[in-house]
Amino acid sequence: MRLAKRIAFLLVPALFPASVSARQEPAEVKRVVEDFLRIQTKGLPGAVSFTVGAIDPNNNLTPCPALEAFTNAGSRPWGRTAVGVRCQAEGGWTLYVPVQVKVVGDYMVTAKALPRGHVLGASDLVARRGDLAELPAGVVTDASQAVGKTLLVGLGSGQLLRSDALRAGFVVQQGQTVKVVSRGQGFQVATEGRALANAAEGQVVQVRTASGQTLSGIARAGAVVEVTY
Repeated sequence: MRLAKRIAFLLVPALFPASVSARQEPAEVKRVVEDFLRIQTKGLPGAVSFTVGAIDPNNNLTPCPALEAFTNAGSRPWGRTAVGVRCQAEGGWTLYVPVQVKVVGDYMVTAKALPRGHVLGASDLVARRGDLAELPAGVVTDASQAVGKTLLVGLGSGQLLRSDALRAGFVVQQGQTVKVVSRGQGFQVATEGRALANAAEGQVVQVRTASGQTLSGIARAGAVVEVTY
């Protein structure tokens, strides 16, 4: 009886070596996640660095020859988030790996208190540097994104500037004399008119011509309104 037990004990490692070692290699999963993040973070406005969370070396995942990384729809590849890794082979599986992505760059804050309706100039803004991933979405990262635009809300000194607090500056102003360019198939006519409202670049605005006709067109820089037939 003792001999039988000893033989059985010796046979256990020989019978199950494959099941013990047949686990997904964590290093390969990490490599796939890192390659994915390098691609996804290209073009972000700052210096990017990221940390990939630990992957259980004692996982029960079947080794996979075809791994694919992904993020869920609507998620952005920065801050504290997760990257999914799926096995595309038969009997595949999905694993979510925690990651932290830092994007260190410049962002704009107000140099002084500014009222609602103020048109921003370069002297109204000051650059600060920090992790953009820790800031709200839509933060303005370059002064050129804000100069010439109008504040929709009043801001105190040193406040973070966000794009949703800005309105594009008017390229056409109410009562202004504008150039009306009418285009159609095979013709183009330019005349003058008077704008009936304010309009930013690309907005629809009405103008009244010298003959009293009211036309609707697209506002363009330089006090131009394009009318297409």
